[in-house]
Amino acid sequence: MAGRLGPLGLAGELIAEFAGTMVLILFGAGVVAQVVAGGLGDHDSIAWAWGIGVALGVYVAGRTTGAHLNPAVTLGFAAFRGFAWRKVVPFALAQTAGAFVAALIVRWNYTELLAMADPGHTVKTQIVFSTLPGNGTLPVGLWGGLRDQIIGTAILLFVIFALSDTRNMAPSANLGPVVIGLLIVGIGMAYGADAGYAINPARDFGPRLASFLTGYGGAWRDQYGDLYFWVPIVGPVIGGIIGAGLYQACIARFLPPGEDRDSVKPSGD
Repeated sequence: MAGRLGPLGLAGELIAEFAGTMVLILFGAGVVAQVVAGGLGDHDSIAWAWGIGVALGVYVAGRTTGAHLNPAVTLGFAAFRGFAWRKVVPFALAQTAGAFVAALIVRWNYTELLAMADPGHTVKTQIVFSTLPGNGTLPVGLWGGLRDQIIGTAILLFVIFALSDTRNMAPSANLGPVVIGLLIVGIGMAYGADAGYAINPARDFGPRLASFLTGYGGAWRDQYGDLYFWVPIVGPVIGGIIGAGLYQACIARFLPPGEDRDSVKPSGD
């Protein structure tokens, strides 16, 4: 659990969150680049690789921090599970930095394929790095994307709170990351059309910034020209609080007393 560390203290926690989120994005953005720019794979391979990336990221950071890998998760645990509020902003910055660095690696690695598929670096391949309403092609606008992000992140936090609650039916610590990964696969397959299931401010903003700095001048806007970057930040923050709060109100309060439910804190995309 976060806070029970040796000499590195907060620095060690931030390094773990950085590394775990970086692993997540290396798999997530990497698979989208392969599908969009290379023509290899489809939506199912994207959903599975994002889930695998989350699971492996949780394995990387889990022992040190519980592997939040997502500011919405960190905020949810601060609001309802006693996570230290003073660590919320540092965790969010570390997560965003990890996503940023991973996106730069993906951008560099797929330089040739991205240039071939989209010489102008438009929304066609912008979705490799950040999300768009309707994935840039379907008839969904800014407010539809916001709605989707609120709902998707509420589902994420509601289930994460269930899976990390040892008074409920939480999986054992070594299996938890796999189940969290499957949760991401499920959300991707069921809620991927309206807004690309960012459900994670760091996952979207870090790569969006990386793409902007490497040639994607329109990275902050959607295909309609609307300023969109704030939607995958605000939506998950609102949805995360709703989902975590609903679990506490509807499930946790009725569970029998047992072990400390905060002993395992896995995370999501």
